Amino acid sequence: MSSTILSGSENLSGSRTQTRVQSIDILRGAVMIIMALDHTRDFLSSAAISFPPEDLTRTTAAIFLTRWITHFCAPVFMFTAGLGAYFWAQRGRTRGELSRFLWTRGLWLIVLELTLVRFIIFFSLSNSVVLTVLWALGWAMIALAGLVYLPPRALLAVSLGMIALHNLLDPIMAPQFGSAAWIWNVLHQSGVFRLGGAVIVVGYPLIPWIGVMAAGYCFGRVFTMEAAQRRKLLIRMGLGITAGFIVLRAVNVYGDLNAWSTQRSALFTALSFLNCTKYPPSLDFLLMTLGPAILAMGLIDRVRLSPKNPLFIFGRVPLFYFVVHLAVAHLSAVLLGFFRYGKASFLLYTPPNMGGPRQAFPADYGFDLWVCYAVWFALLVIVYPLCRWFAGLKQRRSDWWLSYL
Repeated sequence: MSSTILSGSENLSGSRTQTRVQSIDILRGAVMIIMALDHTRDFLSSAAISFPPEDLTRTTAAIFLTRWITHFCAPVFMFTAGLGAYFWAQRGRTRGELSRFLWTRGLWLIVLELTLVRFIIFFSLSNSVVLTVLWALGWAMIALAGLVYLPPRALLAVSLGMIALHNLLDPIMAPQFGSAAWIWNVLHQSGVFRLGGAVIVVGYPLIPWIGVMAAGYCFGRVFTMEAAQRRKLLIRMGLGITAGFIVLRAVNVYGDLNAWSTQRSALFTALSFLNCTKYPPSLDFLLMTLGPAILAMGLIDRVRLSPKNPLFIFGRVPLFYFVVHLAVAHLSAVLLGFFRYGKASFLLYTPPNMGGPRQAFPADYGFDLWVCYAVWFALLVIVYPLCRWFAGLKQRRSDWWLSYL
């Protein structure tokens, strides 16, 4: 196996191999940058406070597409986490060692979601518990810790089956389970339930995401191919999956609860076509995002960036970046709140679109989209040196705990 084949990437699974596949780091770095735009928009945008950006009766193309481009983030995180698990195992680890690393890593991400990330979002641990991407990543890793014992073909069948068939479960509603409705919220239908005195908001039901991570693990075998063959396959697969999305979405029968429809203009009809369900991610949603992501990996497979390039730096330390950028985004909203309103105590809550109380915010709260873009750029400038420092630390040292960050 050549060093190119051994090359891997460090991601939210914490994997690290002898050399790296830069295309994966670049792709993940790109979606990390895009994710920061989404969270900046969440905290600052007046439109985000007022209505969902996908509401075609109220949105604009700019608002819709600013939100839509961020849909690539979670699928790429999940898929590359599975890739990272495959690369991690290629360094002579046994299946038992891989399984142990996955379930311990998964528990750690869940703890972070419920503590540090929750505090950063709410500036408190007394508000609602919102279960988002780290929660889903954690449980998907725990599930993969068991699934890796399946034969490769069986694991591939399970992962693709979860992705392709889970929409057959859409007619099943959580209330049908009575007091056990919360289980269905966790597994497949986003929802809200109470646990003791706490309000639990499930944003990322688990079933489809487990399939995405497992598919990424299976996909790792593609990187054992000779470089030219790998590039050709990545491009063909990416184009094929993207074409599959277009065909399935055009048929408008299966793959998404949210059917597209003709709108007041050709542009808004196109936006309706792209308006696929993320919570949970529908088959259409996953084809729409993973197809172009795999295509991008093929197209940039030959790209070599400077180790100082932000795409490369952010892609190497995604968990560290995730926590730091979220804190900077919320603090930026507090500072702008002081500047505009003379106070920012209401920003100790998270904005209403993220689960906070609407009555706590000024009626005119929020900023134009261009302000969100400006703050987003400033945020990236702030977090870059911190991420570069941490990437250097991980490169210089091999402490076991660094693999969990």
